[in-house]
Amino acid sequence: MDIWTYQTVEYVTAAGEAWLASASDYPRSMRALWESRPWAPAVLPCGKTFDVISLPAVFGRRVLDELWASGPGCGPVASYRGRTLLFVQPGAAPRLRTLLAWEEWARDVPPLLCHGLGDAVTVPPVQRMLDAPDSPGAGRWIVAPDSREPWLPGAAVVLWACVRAARGQGAGRDRVSNGA
Repeated sequence: MDIWTYQTVEYVTAAGEAWLASASDYPRSMRALWESRPWAPAVLPCGKTFDVISLPAVFGRRVLDELWASGPGCGPVASYRGRTLLFVQPGAAPRLRTLLAWEEWARDVPPLLCHGLGDAVTVPPVQRMLDAPDSPGAGRWIVAPDSREPWLPGAAVVLWACVRAARGQGAGRDRVSNGA
């Protein structure tokens, strides 16, 4: 299955917006900004509500396909400036960085940017303007936040999706090769 078949919403729900705003030290100010300018991207800190793993776009797509094909799916995912931003559990970024450095499979996985406590990321607008052209640098939601408590994968789940994507051993391909 292709991750793009799961994309049904290009905007953030009110509950998803509340979740995103909770990452800020000033959630009410973030909500006020989005109320007045819903098409504006925002910068949010990592480490409290979520961490973010930034992957090269093509590899990111393969990782998302793996997350969906292997069962757990994923939480919010965005595309920004040619990168795929995977929102993960707080604390997962430094753990993933450590696992990739420690294990032998790190050579198979392209360099990832792991944003955790002390880092901030630019998130796409909560709503997309209807007449806005698609541009490579513009951010957009691939899987928009839709609840106050979205499921976020941990470091181990992301690690295995990365390894399988890097080695081309997708869950769907394994079933076919095993005769299932």
